[in-house]
Amino acid sequence: MSIRTSDIAGVDSVILPPVRDLGDGFSVRRALPSAHRRMVGPFIFFDQMGEATFDGGEGLDVRPHPHIGLATVTYLLEGEILHRDSVGSIQPIRPGEVNWMTAGSGIVHSERTSDENRAKGGKLFGLQTWVALPKAAEEVDPAFAHHKAHEIPKIEDAGTRLTLIAGSSDGLVSPVKTFSDMVYADIVLQHGARYQLRAEHVERAIYVISGAVEVVGQTGGFAAGELVVFKPGAEIILRADGPTRLMLLGGEPLPEQRHIFWNFVSSSPDRIEQAKQDWKAQRFAPVPQESEFIPLPA
Repeated sequence: MSIRTSDIAGVDSVILPPVRDLGDGFSVRRALPSAHRRMVGPFIFFDQMGEATFDGGEGLDVRPHPHIGLATVTYLLEGEILHRDSVGSIQPIRPGEVNWMTAGSGIVHSERTSDENRAKGGKLFGLQTWVALPKAAEEVDPAFAHHKAHEIPKIEDAGTRLTLIAGSSDGLVSPVKTFSDMVYADIVLQHGARYQLRAEHVERAIYVISGAVEVVGQTGGFAAGELVVFKPGAEIILRADGPTRLMLLGGEPLPEQRHIFWNFVSSSPDRIEQAKQDWKAQRFAPVPQESEFIPLPA
């Protein structure tokens, strides 16, 4: 994980996440957490998954694993993932759909390629983020919510299309139930199109998926694979240098420190220790139709 400086007014830091090879031709870029920045608003984890290409007979196989104290948000740009969890959900996730899983007091899930898609192969490209829950909601009952692409609000104007995945922004409110103030949006810009980044939320960042953006009236810009964190209150206008796609994320920072170990997030280190022991002893509810699991890492 590295960081670069920027002379652009309103920019706090630019994080360059490394590529991590997970095997079988599948890699991720992990922008959060980093040594330079633990969170942006309630977001404590941000992964770009792929872009991966699977041959026939190959696919994704993330065995059952647990979470506490957070909500996972899966958003695909290409391909499909079959989600299963310990509250009984079985849900294919496709591009443009929003998969929000509230772990709360504890949930277990798997993420795999379905038998049908595994047989024919194909691409997989998407984003997975974790949203830390407010202290009062850390131990809520686990739950799962899935929203089809047509349910997610969008606005389009002058070569800019914004899809509001969760939270509120630009006059839109997502139907996804959240637990704190936040914004998470998919922004697609044609070459030369502009997007005004307003100070609607205390903390904000953009992650450039493809293309590049420059800042109107200033020298410099941001390229694909960079997480750009802005200073609170900064208002700037981004302009696309070529066809560009980026994610906007942020919100109100949580008042308490969050601790993270593996897939566990909590305001209490003792709660994480309990979760570790519970997973070792297999006291979490299992995922129906699954017999495998990922052991607790050393």
